[in-house]
Amino acid sequence: MAAEILAPAGSIDALKAAVRCGANAVYLGGKVLNARRNASNFSQDELEAAVEYCHARNVKVYLTLNTLVSDGELETAYEAVRCACKANADALILQDLGLAAVVRRVSQSMPMHASTQMSVQSIEGIRTLEKLGFSRAVLPRELSEKEIIAISSQTDMELEYFVHGALCMCVSGQCLMSSVLGGRSGNRGLCAQPCRLPFGINGKGGNNLSLKDLSLVEELARLEKAGICSFKIEGRMKRPEYVAAAVTACRNSLDGIDNGDINNSLRAVFSRSGFTKGYFEGRLGKDMFGIRRKEDVEGAAGVLSGLQRLYDNENPLVPVDFSLTFKEKEPMKLAVSALGFSAEAVSEKAPEKALNKPLGKEELIQRISKCGGTQFYAHSVSVDFEEGLNASAGALNALRRNALERLEKEIIKRENTEISEYRPNAKKHSASSMKLHARFFRQEQIPENLSTISRVIIPIESDGETVLKLKEKGLKIAVEIPAAVFSNADIYINKLKTLKEYGADTAWVCTLDGIGIAEKAGMNFASGFGMNIYNSESVAEIESLGAADCLVSSEISLSDAARLGGDLPRGAFAYGRIPLMLTRNCPVKNKLSCAECGGKSFLVDRTGARFPVICKNGASFVLNSVPVWLADKMSEVRNLDYALLYFTNETKDECASVINAYNNNEKAKGEFTRGLYFRKVL
Repeated sequence: MAAEILAPAGSIDALKAAVRCGANAVYLGGKVLNARRNASNFSQDELEAAVEYCHARNVKVYLTLNTLVSDGELETAYEAVRCACKANADALILQDLGLAAVVRRVSQSMPMHASTQMSVQSIEGIRTLEKLGFSRAVLPRELSEKEIIAISSQTDMELEYFVHGALCMCVSGQCLMSSVLGGRSGNRGLCAQPCRLPFGINGKGGNNLSLKDLSLVEELARLEKAGICSFKIEGRMKRPEYVAAAVTACRNSLDGIDNGDINNSLRAVFSRSGFTKGYFEGRLGKDMFGIRRKEDVEGAAGVLSGLQRLYDNENPLVPVDFSLTFKEKEPMKLAVSALGFSAEAVSEKAPEKALNKPLGKEELIQRISKCGGTQFYAHSVSVDFEEGLNASAGALNALRRNALERLEKEIIKRENTEISEYRPNAKKHSASSMKLHARFFRQEQIPENLSTISRVIIPIESDGETVLKLKEKGLKIAVEIPAAVFSNADIYINKLKTLKEYGADTAWVCTLDGIGIAEKAGMNFASGFGMNIYNSESVAEIESLGAADCLVSSEISLSDAARLGGDLPRGAFAYGRIPLMLTRNCPVKNKLSCAECGGKSFLVDRTGARFPVICKNGASFVLNSVPVWLADKMSEVRNLDYALLYFTNETKDECASVINAYNNNEKAKGEFTRGLYFRKVL
């Protein structure tokens, strides 16, 4: 497909700004279940009107349903899908595996786009999306040009990439900071952006989780060559002037127009200490960090009125072919065609014999070509006429207006996308006796006594001797495929094959990439932390992909987890420091080198809470300041098959102590949290 500029539309004004400035597609949300629930968004009537407005101007509309959905919201989600089909939206943008399964079941013809919230970073993940029926993937912002090319060269799937806007510190879909710290989930569309607040390093101040905004507007030609077909602009929470500036800058870039004024306006209307290209160019580090400064805020005032003028009026976007019949004693006929659609208008009166100067062919062409005030412009005009005739300007204008109105109706007149009834198909779950699984960040943490552990999850860097020792103890072993894949897929595949020779037969996957990696290594897989299993449909979907069992989302309450249906064994995160963020640009590097850090650094928030930062495989994890502790609450963990003990920065002795405490249902000895299991996440 031809490359498209994809613009955000958080309101009808932003939508018109996007369309009139030259966007080829817009993405917008309904009133429920989208990742920007605080935007104005669109009611059903507004959605239908928005789609008609866009389709009449040859612009596509993608509806965002890119949040995790609870079992209690599945009917609401189905209704949103039904409304999208009724409105003739062009695609749905999805995060939740379960909701994707519902869409595929009830509407075979509605295209599905995989949100960047699905964290797919490799061709292995793309292959999994292909199996699930997706036609497009929105790639993570963290990918470099080289990594994008590596993916695009191996797939025909449409690839979308953010080219301008806010840059989150965390890989999308892997952030729990807002929900754990404030009860407002980014995965549920209500991120409170705590990362923009001050977080110091080892007690020293700073904003070490705040990145500059991304801008690759000047690199669209490189991106298109790399295999990107859709250039996505972030900003459904931003004002129409921002949308107008970003779309215009992208359109200029694609058209080879060098307009320094619009680029300056784009920076002025919104930025955080300027812009960065760091991830795309493979240049990480402190140059990528930035905050919203006073001068950034003040810069917007001077450009808003100028940007408003960019979208004040209709722009001629749709080329029309006109064919006029202008003959004596015949009503005037005007046939029009555009975008594969056609219409015709006929006048009430025929042209009359000219008493003075008759209308010539060129004058007729000139009059018919005047499409001012509409989205149309004359591509070609043919005239079949007889000389010596005349007609009033009003009659010709009415004929053209009538023809274009009929053409617009033909363009937007489409059959509703078919949709069948939704019927939940999950059976009630009946859990087996509770087991303990233990996950270790480093193999050196693994204690000797693991007699009560049903499965040991070891890091992918582990050696064969570790596997043999665990096998001798009769333990089931899973090898963790990290959530940070990026360009490491082949390394992980080869490592899995090696560990398989020593007796490891299961991979513990944290993203859809891991499923494809496990398959290439010839291993079974279990669904682990980061997969965001949040409802009964997602349990069934991960089972259909071949999972041996699954870990439910840490954002789900224990009561909701107990009600999840299906046969697949499932477990909950019962101990450990929850990874609040997976980052590719280490926050500590904004202040310290790796040698200065020594793997012992932490972030400090305004309350003095310390958040350890641990690094591995080219990525960093920001851990919660205190661990989840459920040892004394295990009687309240119902209808789940296992409890996960998730070890991160503990010593070997500390790991042994925690395992013993869970064996004996002991109370915590230090500071702890119950996580989100006993409180509602928004």
